[in-house]
Amino acid sequence: MLTVNQVEKSYTGGKLFSSKSKQVLHHISFTLEPGEVLGIIGESGSGKSTLGRLLLGIEKPDRGTIQFEGRDIGERAGRKGKISAVFQDYTSSIHPFYSVEKAVAEPLKLQGRKHADIDHKIDRLLHEVGLDSSYRKKYPHELSGGQAQRVCIARAVSTDPQYILLDEAVSSLDASVQFQILELLKKLKETYGMSYIFITHDLQAAAYLCDRMMFIRSGHIEEIISARRLNEVQSEYAKAMLQMALRLTDSRDRKERIIL
Repeated sequence: MLTVNQVEKSYTGGKLFSSKSKQVLHHISFTLEPGEVLGIIGESGSGKSTLGRLLLGIEKPDRGTIQFEGRDIGERAGRKGKISAVFQDYTSSIHPFYSVEKAVAEPLKLQGRKHADIDHKIDRLLHEVGLDSSYRKKYPHELSGGQAQRVCIARAVSTDPQYILLDEAVSSLDASVQFQILELLKKLKETYGMSYIFITHDLQAAAYLCDRMMFIRSGHIEEIISARRLNEVQSEYAKAMLQMALRLTDSRDRKERIIL
């Protein structure tokens, strides 16, 4: 469904009057299969969010190709509504003067849906993400972080996409809310049969949701492995991230035992 082949990306400067370019992505190649959840795992500055922008067609690679269903990802006419995204910053993802109803309806209107169809679908989508119809008239400032992210997910699902790119979509939420959102994403995947690209630095969240995991460091793919075989990672970078995740888990368990 999605094929990334030898993609490279550089940016110029950063400093005033500088023409020096910095290469952010190096020879990135992978595929995404229908119904698959692929995790892209890396620390801050690894290039994973840059890759995310390329996978949405927001930016173009300097070299290499990204094809969705055999066509260049940048051909928007060929993918209208088929690719959606949910970002980390849910506070800026919804227009502050848009009600929940208007925010969810926006992509449906762009698809040319009839008003009656949109009205019915909004109620169904809100129900599917765990919100009742009373939320239709609420505004972003009236929502908790978890509620706002559920609205963003409802909007992303509304166009019946074939894949959703989730860029650090749970990292700004409290741990208990993170788990609820991950459970919601699992349920929606089963309902709609769509694929996810799950970009994160959180190995635990990725292991819970993903079928395969791609480790990226300094713009290079270090390793791609099945989530079921995560304990068999070979690269030193992936091993270090796994050990860090295990230490965090042990630390949380100790804190819970102390509290109890």
